[in-house]
Order: sequence, then structure tokens, then C-alpha cells
Amino acid sequence: MRHIPYAAQNIDRADVKAVQAVLNSAYLTQGPQVEQFEKAVCAYTGAKFAVAVNSGTSALHIACLASGLRKGDEGITAPITFAASANAMLYCGARPKFADVQSDTVCIDPLEVEKQINKKTKIIIPVHFAGHPCDLEEIHKLAKKNKMMVIEDAAHAFGAEYKGSKIGAGKYSDMTILSFHAVKHVTTGEGGMVLTNNKELFQKLIKLRTHGITRDPKMLNNNHGAWYYEMSELGYNYRLTDFQCALGISQLKKLPAFIEKRHEIVNRYNDFFGQISCAQPLGVKSYIEHAYHLYVVRFKADQLRASRRIIFDEYRQAGIMVNVHYLPVYHHPYYRRIGYKKCICANAEKYYEEAITLPLHPGLSKKEVDYILLTTKAILKKYKK
Repeated sequence: MRHIPYAAQNIDRADVKAVQAVLNSAYLTQGPQVEQFEKAVCAYTGAKFAVAVNSGTSALHIACLASGLRKGDEGITAPITFAASANAMLYCGARPKFADVQSDTVCIDPLEVEKQINKKTKIIIPVHFAGHPCDLEEIHKLAKKNKMMVIEDAAHAFGAEYKGSKIGAGKYSDMTILSFHAVKHVTTGEGGMVLTNNKELFQKLIKLRTHGITRDPKMLNNNHGAWYYEMSELGYNYRLTDFQCALGISQLKKLPAFIEKRHEIVNRYNDFFGQISCAQPLGVKSYIEHAYHLYVVRFKADQLRASRRIIFDEYRQAGIMVNVHYLPVYHHPYYRRIGYKKCICANAEKYYEEAITLPLHPGLSKKEVDYILLTTKAILKKYKK
């Protein structure tokens, strides 16, 4: 039976060789490859500073901490995202608020963000959903007007551009977080990074990554000698290893090729769905360059004689491992227990009832795409009203 995953890592001999070289070196944990990876990502995005950590979630956490978020504060994010975007605020004792998404792109709607702002609001975490950048300029204006920080959740959007500026450049935000999980554009297995152009934030992030400890003579209260270090913050062990960063450096060299291949597959999908009204991909704004982490199709319930669940199961039975991104965060049992109710965001609710993520990754072959499209055609023929 066929088995086509919705996402998969793409590791080649160059990647293996890069990791092997570090495994045979003097460094396994944090060494020279970490800084080299950080510099390479800065060179690619245009950011001034980067702090590599062990996951995208860790990146979100220390970004929230560096922003000064604390108990009694509030932050705003999108409901259609992985739970970590909101959880990072809870880790700081703050309360996440959810602003509805745009019906076309499923990115957070600046008009809905504005409705959620009050005196307690300290940060906005816009999520570049599926690889499509949010309306950053409008979000930046709101943040500046209300003296809030913007932390871009770019876990899906490494390689994307907004109005000619690379995501991560920080033109419209204080910090940007990246994820290097196995299914992302560039992988280190697990891993993440915070990018910023603010030196003060950078110094906070560096300390928070490593137990709140520093050896930098310029940041010490005392200096007893070359061995001396101080813990000045309550930080965490969020370090990324040297061999993971070696993999990241090797992967980063292939990022343009990875994105190009994703676009080739997307073009085939778009040509197919452009002829169909009952199943439509998400919209794309003219002023962005999409990174296409995900390809999501909305199956219109009013034009089909089947629920999303039935269509999903049809794909799975055909060996096509489609997925759904995401259950609105406030639907999760934990969020319900702490007081969140369903149906907070109408567009997010409607989207969730219709969405199915089709396979999209650089390793997807032409024959596999052919099979996905033929299967889709058969499913729609079976259930179209």
C-alpha cells in the first residue's frame, strides 16, 4: 500500500558528512558550529543577532521572557497555530488572547488584534501561517501606538518575504522565532532560534538560553578570574548542540532549492484546484513571497455530500497521510479548564471545519503528486453535490 507523508525531512550525504565531522571533533554540545549557524542565518535574513536554542517552543519562551512579559500581563496571538505560540505566554504567567484570522490567508487579522488590545497587553505574536507572512506593517503600527512588542512566530516561514524584506530581518518586529523541527524547511532534528536587531534583547536572550549565566566580563558584577561566571537571571538549559548546528548549516545552503521545489509542487496543486469551486486553497497576498510550509485546502461543506472527516479518511485509506492544521488553541482541554470558551473566533471556527493539509515537501515525486491529484479528483467526483 502507498504511504505518502504530508511532510518529511530531506537529508543527503553532505548533511551526514557535516554532522559526522562534528561528532569526530572536540565538541558535541555548544561549540563553534552554534555561532557559525547563527551568523549564517543572520546573513540569510538580514537580522543583526541570533540565538540558537533547542526548539521553536524554547525560542518563543525566551522571547516572551526577554520582552518582559510577566504575571498579570496579556498577549495576543492567532487561534490557528500550534499551541506553543500561546503556551509561551502562559509560561511567563501572562494570559493569551486570541484575535481572529483573515478568511483568505488564515493569518491573524490586524483589525481583530486592535479589538483585543487593552492596558494589560504587552506583546503580539503574529503567526505566519503555512508560510504566508502576516500583515506585519499594520501590526507594527498597532504595537508602536500602544507601546507593545511584536514577536513574529515564523516557525512556518523561513525563506518567506514581506514587501521585499526577508522574514527575520526585523523591519516590523522586535524579535522573530524560527523552528528547525524535522518537518520544517531547514532541520536540526529539533531546534529553534530567536532573531533580533536589538542588542539589549540579544544579551537577555543569550543569558536566558544558558541558566541565566554569563561569563562576559562586561556583564559581571565581580570578576574573580578567567574561570568566573555569574547567574543574574533565572534562565534555562535551552542550548542547541554543535552537531545539530552543523546539520543546520548544511541544510541552510539548500534552502533556496527546497523552497523552489515546494513552489513547483504548489503550482501543480494550484493548476488543479483552480478548476474546482468546492475545494479551494488558501489565498495569497500579492506583496508576499510564500515559503509554503503547508498546502491547505478548504473543502466546502455546502458543496459536498461529505464532512471533512469523511474526506480526510478517504485520503488516509488511499495511503495519502493528509493532516489538519490546526485545532483552534482555545479548544484544547487545558485551555477550556482555565476558562477559555469555544467559538471565540468565527473565521477560525469555519476554517477548522473545512481544512485538510495535503502532502508538501521537497522529496515528493511527480508520480506521488499525480496520485494525490487523481485521488482528489475521485473523492470530489464521489461527494460533489
